[in-house]
Amino acid sequence: MTVITHNRRRSRLSTLIDQPGGVSAGVALAQAKANLAEMEARSRAVIEEQVSALAALQPASSPEETARLLDQAYDHSSAVIDAAGPFELKDLCAAAANLCDLIDAAPEDRPFDWRIVTVHAQALRLLLTLPVDAAEARTQVLASLKDVLKAKVPGVAQSD
Repeated sequence: MTVITHNRRRSRLSTLIDQPGGVSAGVALAQAKANLAEMEARSRAVIEEQVSALAALQPASSPEETARLLDQAYDHSSAVIDAAGPFELKDLCAAAANLCDLIDAAPEDRPFDWRIVTVHAQALRLLLTLPVDAAEARTQVLASLKDVLKAKVPGVAQSD
């Protein structure tokens, strides 16, 4: 019986991987947090722009315009979630997601209650201005918005 052996050559990549170096996970996380912190001011500006645009939307005069404006409101709310999410601004994300849920659940055969958009825009502005340590007030605002969802969307009260 013949056995053939050959020397396996190590690839350059495997050699680099096996060498010590790089940064530890803790250092990498600290660097990532520092990089993210640099973007927080811009994120807040984006959130404020989107909330202002949401507040500026006016009720539509036709069903076609209603659909277009609801799409815009949904886009503004989604942008708030996108900008607030990386910075752990959970209350802003929850309020914006609540509006998205209400828009998603809006029946197409009935007029949309535009006060929902107005109230959510005002709530988002309030959440932006509340001090960080105002946890009770934030909870109350979010609970009130959740009540709007329960009142407007059948079946939500049972799932909570």
